Amino acid sequence: MKLRRTVRLALWSGEEEGLLGSKAYVKATFADRDTMATKPAHAKITGYFNVDNGTGAIRGVYLQGNEAIAPIFQAWMEPFKSFGMTTLTVQNTSGTDHLSFDAVGIPGFQFVQDEVEYETRTHHSNMDVYDRLQTTDMMKNAVIVASFVYEAANRDQLLPRKPLPKAEPSKPATAPKATN
Repeated sequence: MKLRRTVRLALWSGEEEGLLGSKAYVKATFADRDTMATKPAHAKITGYFNVDNGTGAIRGVYLQGNEAIAPIFQAWMEPFKSFGMTTLTVQNTSGTDHLSFDAVGIPGFQFVQDEVEYETRTHHSNMDVYDRLQTTDMMKNAVIVASFVYEAANRDQLLPRKPLPKAEPSKPATAPKATN
């Protein structure tokens, strides 16, 4: 079945250094956070879904304060209850690329995942290798993400949005003071 909307997959660079890749993409494509001037594509994008924590089963979705989306996601999660996907939390989560989209009023969501070895010496180390992936969890996660993307792409309306945030101009970098 052909999708109603275009689906884009993205792999970002510079996430750990300040969401550099996703921020640049959002600014070039959708809106400038400094001025909140939006581009035509801003009115067309329905949402952004992010998986950031590597391996670990998806257990739900952080709603980023977007309470209007809860009944929609609840229905989309129903087929995955047997996978343990039962959590919708209105809470925000930080540090992942969905924030670049949320910051300009585009519904952006991070999936809640099991924290498998996330805060151990494995994560972001030379021990953080392919062999550590939980294959069964990753296969289930792929099905869940594909289902959410499919549902969003074929929905009659765009996903509900929070009010457009106010502009937040970036603070200019300060030059180091000269010393004698």
